[in-house]
Amino acid sequence: MKDYFPISLVKTAELDPSQNYLAGFHPHGILAIGAFINLCTESTGFSSLFPGIRPHLMMLNLWFRAPFFRDYIMSGGLISSDKESGAHILSRKGGGNLLGVIVGGAQEALNARPGSNMLLLRNRKGFIRLALMHGASLVPIFSFGDNDLFDQYENSPGSWLRWIQNRLQKIMGVSFPLFHGRGVFQYSFGLLPYRRPITTVVGTPIEVQKTPHPSQEEVDRLHQRYLQELSNLFEAHKLKYNVPIDQHLEFC
Repeated sequence: MKDYFPISLVKTAELDPSQNYLAGFHPHGILAIGAFINLCTESTGFSSLFPGIRPHLMMLNLWFRAPFFRDYIMSGGLISSDKESGAHILSRKGGGNLLGVIVGGAQEALNARPGSNMLLLRNRKGFIRLALMHGASLVPIFSFGDNDLFDQYENSPGSWLRWIQNRLQKIMGVSFPLFHGRGVFQYSFGLLPYRRPITTVVGTPIEVQKTPHPSQEEVDRLHQRYLQELSNLFEAHKLKYNVPIDQHLEFC
């Protein structure tokens, strides 16, 4: 699967194995392929790049209700997207744990299309509060190419299709993007993703002071810094991965 696209993992800074980390992963894409391959398998060499760090990735609670499938995904380091699950990982003594959170979640998948750099992040601050409560350094991760794997039918905010998708997402907890890629023997239509490279860049950790009961002001301040560091990461690497110089991250 890694070689199909292909997918690669890029390290820009060291991660101290004596600490725990909370990593924000962006963007979600249609199927979060970059997050799964890089954080839940060894195909891109995570443990070689970050020795002593064990990655975990949060996933919707819905998927943990299926017997056997639940055990399969847990074996890959996936955990349910409950605050208690995240707290369990970040409070482990001795460090060496990285909790990956796809901050935009299922709703962000509705914005996933080639060339889109829109992130659902402006009002998402729960992961910031969690990092403060446990003193876990924040690590911004941007996955170039994750939005380029499928075409999605036009569903701009305010359209009838987006209204239906938003309603279904609120009721069922998962989003339903209408997308297509390529077929097995032809390239014009199908449900296979396009063979386009994904490069996941792991940014420099943001040191976080442990604050068991953070105020809203402290959360907002750290959130603003995180947005700035994520933007800096994107700007520093975008030209290497064929993003036009006039394109920038959009936070909504």
